[in-house]
Amino acid sequence: MSEQQRQQEETNRIPWTRRVLISNRSERRRYHGQRVRPSPAQLLAAWLGAFAGIGLLATAVALFPELDLLVIGSFGASAVLLYAAPRAPFAQPRNLIGGHLISALIGVTCYRYLPDLSMLQEGVAVATAIVAMMLTHTVHPPGGATALIAVIGSEHIHTLGYGYVMPVLTGALVLLAVALVSNNLLEPGSYPDRWD
Repeated sequence: MSEQQRQQEETNRIPWTRRVLISNRSERRRYHGQRVRPSPAQLLAAWLGAFAGIGLLATAVALFPELDLLVIGSFGASAVLLYAAPRAPFAQPRNLIGGHLISALIGVTCYRYLPDLSMLQEGVAVATAIVAMMLTHTVHPPGGATALIAVIGSEHIHTLGYGYVMPVLTGALVLLAVALVSNNLLEPGSYPDRWD
């Protein structure tokens, strides 16, 4: 059996749904266990994007305290997806914005209206955020943390109430704006893969 036939046989064992998602040769290699090292240019673009995205957001928080902007932990996880894996389905704009927005709304709702039992509020917030993201095709894993932060966050976050949604949306939009620039530095037009 030739090498090409062996690779084709391995590819045929991959479920068809996954085969559709494997679009280029480096991704096929990665799926078959061969690691593909990012180029120095890719590493630099990811570093610059993450630095600029989080740095710009932190600067806005410091310069405009009256806007109640926040740098929340889930933005760090979003930065990993946006700048290190920009072609991942979870890193697309709809997932980023929709996932954070839906999760923030659900988290605040659970904190405000469920009985004051942390186990109940935290569990329902994250579980409901996951299901809502699945139903709306906006799954963004850091969204689960956004919902949880609404429940376990500081008193400042709790006093914001539904006002928590605006700084979450603003932060996600800042990260997206930077991703649109930094992710297209090496390959213009490569990000996003889709807007829908």
